[in-house]
Amino acid sequence: MAAQFGRRVVKGAATTAVAALAVAALSASQAPGVTDTPQGRQNANSQPSPDVNADDSATGNSPYYTDLPPLNSPTPSPSASSDAPGAAGNAEAGIPATVLDAYKKAETSLAGSKPGCNLPWQLLAAIGKVESGQARGGNVDANGTTITPILGPVLNGVGFARITDTDGGLYDGDTTHDRAVGPMQFIPSTWEWSGRDGNGDGKKDPNNIYDAALAAGHYLCRFNWDLSDSADLRRAILSYNNSTDYLNTVLSWLEYYRKGTHEVPDGTGSLPSNRSDNGTGGASPGPTSPASTPPSSQSPGGGTTSPKPKPPATTPPTTPPPTTTPPAPPSPTPTETVDHLEDAGTGKLTATAGDTFAEKISARTETKAGKAVAKVRVRFTITGDTDTTFTGGESVATVVTNASGVATAPALKAGEKTGAFKVRATVVGRTVSGLDYAATVTARQADALARTTDTALTCVPGAEFADEVEVKATYKGAVADGVAATATLIKTADDATENDKGPYFKDADGKTVRTLAGLETGKDGLLKLPKLYADDTEGTYLLRITTTGGATLTVELKVAAAAS
Repeated sequence: MAAQFGRRVVKGAATTAVAALAVAALSASQAPGVTDTPQGRQNANSQPSPDVNADDSATGNSPYYTDLPPLNSPTPSPSASSDAPGAAGNAEAGIPATVLDAYKKAETSLAGSKPGCNLPWQLLAAIGKVESGQARGGNVDANGTTITPILGPVLNGVGFARITDTDGGLYDGDTTHDRAVGPMQFIPSTWEWSGRDGNGDGKKDPNNIYDAALAAGHYLCRFNWDLSDSADLRRAILSYNNSTDYLNTVLSWLEYYRKGTHEVPDGTGSLPSNRSDNGTGGASPGPTSPASTPPSSQSPGGGTTSPKPKPPATTPPTTPPPTTTPPAPPSPTPTETVDHLEDAGTGKLTATAGDTFAEKISARTETKAGKAVAKVRVRFTITGDTDTTFTGGESVATVVTNASGVATAPALKAGEKTGAFKVRATVVGRTVSGLDYAATVTARQADALARTTDTALTCVPGAEFADEVEVKATYKGAVADGVAATATLIKTADDATENDKGPYFKDADGKTVRTLAGLETGKDGLLKLPKLYADDTEGTYLLRITTTGGATLTVELKVAAAAS
């Protein structure tokens, strides 16, 4: 079956108007993510989200396909599942099998790793449709890799953003400027930190639909965005390509796909035909039209030859060629003026395991003369043996410098691994020395312990204590959860060595133990010790509990014969 090209032609202002009407109409269905609100019904005059910088997007704000879905809903055959191979329905609702599988696998993966994001696979399908026409109608091999590269236009500043080469041509084949790459159209500098291995082959390839779809999902789910919330959904889409028209187009396809899709064989998907740059950006490969050729005559060898021009009757007077002024070289981009990075007043980076760092990392881009440079992408990368991440769960964050030349990284969230690590700041697209910031994660700690009851702990010889010991740990008055603790039956208040008689605990084999290590307080800061037993020796004994951070509590235990 030959690939079918999109039948609806929408250009210029009509694209914006029809997209806005489509979103408004589809929003009335109250489907999740797009509600009947001003935010859910964008019009041509609406503005991009103010918290999304135009220079910091997945695609570099490259051109995209503007074709809109049919106004009628998909109509799969009643006898076939909407996701079944070969189900009948609108051609536009068909998604190539491998591409559809990649979207659904990405949704499943994100549901496990970032359940609060609520990523629907239909959103990936909508973006994939707008970015590449579902990988050029599913033109992928069995592993999901595009058979021919899908490249956006050269981002050289002519009609588009100017992004100098950041990958040495590794992904886009261009060592001068960057280009958006693959079915989800990532620019190399974004792929470097957002790339994922979605098909388990050990590689992160932007040309592979499984890798690209999973990466797009993680990109849309960063910053703890909840895509079931219309405001967060808008922010996420605009962060992919910062254009209100783009937002409306993606939302239109999102709602269309939510109403039903069907699977079609790879390579037979419906192809879009209209782009936001009217097809002048040089995307490769893309829809082509027959090239016009000058009139020619057939040559004896089967080729063509151009007609020979007749010489003029008289020779015209010779005139000097017109003087032309060579074009001026383009002005350097802000990134090209950066000479070095400076710390912008970052304080001491220390946090307890599981906590958010109070201090954020800030770096300033400067020229050789020390002048601040705005609108420069700075990448912050966490390095070292640590499970600390930035807010949102990523180990890399790219931030655009503000008017003061300062880029502030998202807050760091400490993991459970303690120890030192580093965060490195580098300038994207510019080879200058990076900055390293030292950070430390300390163990969870408590500075106070207290029993939860004041019941006396007594027992007769050879029996078991009726009450178990329970304590609550706090740190600076707040609940101290996950704090390591040790409980030891000691000899005296001044001699903390383990006692060899008196009360004891039992291990899993029922053997006597008088020291319990590796204990940990729960989420509420509570720690309940196992049952205590008494031997035949009467007396008063001491149980000492200590925690990381220095909290100590000594509990008195009495073993005495029952009163007659």
